[in-house]
Amino acid sequence: MNPLIENQKKDFMRIEAEDVCVDYNGTVALYDATLNLKSGSICGLVGMNGAGKSTFFKALMGFVRPSRGKIRINGLTVSKAQSEQAVAYVPQNEGIDCSFPVSVWDVVMMGRYGSMNLLRIPRESDRRAVWHALERVDLIDFRTRPVSDLSGGQRKRAFLARAIAQRSSVLLLDEPFSGVDVPTEKLMAELFLQFRQEGRTILISTHDLNHVRNFCDLVVLINKTVLAYGKTSEIFTSENLSMTFGGIPPNPLSGPTSSEEFME
Repeated sequence: MNPLIENQKKDFMRIEAEDVCVDYNGTVALYDATLNLKSGSICGLVGMNGAGKSTFFKALMGFVRPSRGKIRINGLTVSKAQSEQAVAYVPQNEGIDCSFPVSVWDVVMMGRYGSMNLLRIPRESDRRAVWHALERVDLIDFRTRPVSDLSGGQRKRAFLARAIAQRSSVLLLDEPFSGVDVPTEKLMAELFLQFRQEGRTILISTHDLNHVRNFCDLVVLINKTVLAYGKTSEIFTSENLSMTFGGIPPNPLSGPTSSEEFME
């Protein structure tokens, strides 16, 4: 089943996390984290380094198993949602050795692996999905180039295209704007707005409060647990940001601000 089939259902719940706790060898990384995201929403996940953002992503992806609580993606268990390719993850660091001679086309085709047979022989539908994804990120003319030949921004777009080719209804993006050029930043922001119109749900982990303010409908403030969650205009208060960052908060109404700048 195509995980986007629920697109026509208004307010369909994409992510349901209830009292999620994760610990590593007795060290608590996340506790009692609760979050519900509907279809067609863009949500920023904001917190300091070590606040549990990556752990929350890993739990949603099934990379770590919560010690308590439950998670549902499109109403399914995490393992079932993974088997249906319902969730795509774009990490901050791609995890691919760019010195290895792999083309942009092959990288994006990796997004189709979950729907292929064991031999991973692409079908015509897989090739169409990859072509379409490359068109959306404006890399179709670069499809035969090695990934190592791309700029940082182009490489980021290639891995976003991999997630698009997967055709998932839930996208988890870790610092997507880190190290990208202005054209790539603008293209990705436009794509995220298009994804929202398509009924997808995007959860973006970021240090840049300006990006959250500009196009995230919702925001989650996290520091080992979900401290506050809701509409960006309502949650971005001095009190909430101070609680999140442990001091005098940045002013989210006065230009580009990152949590690193605030901590300095």
